[in-house]
Amino acid sequence: MLDQTPVQIAWVTGDLAATEATLTALLGVKKWVRMPGVHFGPDACTYRGKPADFVADISLSYAGDTQLEVIAPVQGPSIYTEFLDRCGAGLHHVCMAAPDPESFEAAVAAAERQGTPVVMAGAMPGGMRFAYVGAEQSGVPFVEFAYIPPEIHAFFSHIKEEQN
Repeated sequence: MLDQTPVQIAWVTGDLAATEATLTALLGVKKWVRMPGVHFGPDACTYRGKPADFVADISLSYAGDTQLEVIAPVQGPSIYTEFLDRCGAGLHHVCMAAPDPESFEAAVAAAERQGTPVVMAGAMPGGMRFAYVGAEQSGVPFVEFAYIPPEIHAFFSHIKEEQN
């Protein structure tokens, strides 16, 4: 079962620094942790049912207990470039976390049964898994389901502690 509280709010932008500065001013963020050039490769990621191969710069911070993510696509087609082309910069998704891989799979399957198809999915080094489902009818383009293993949770906790 998923925690019913979103663990992350994410924006997509063409200008990482400008979006960080705006969110810092609006939300009181003290520090951003940048991860430049994150590669999502075809062996570990799909986009609209086909192998994906793209790169994005990602920046993370926290507002209270909620992780803030800013994504700037760098190269290759993805739901991030699709969003920028269609909507411009803005709120892209909220993320719901699953406590284990089985709950993650169940949440994704339930979303698909309810008519919200997976648009992009994959796995990251360290065992994190993610799936974005189309949720435009909700007013937010995508909902992300994620399984975040303990090692990556520890990394996120470190980022959160930097805010204090």
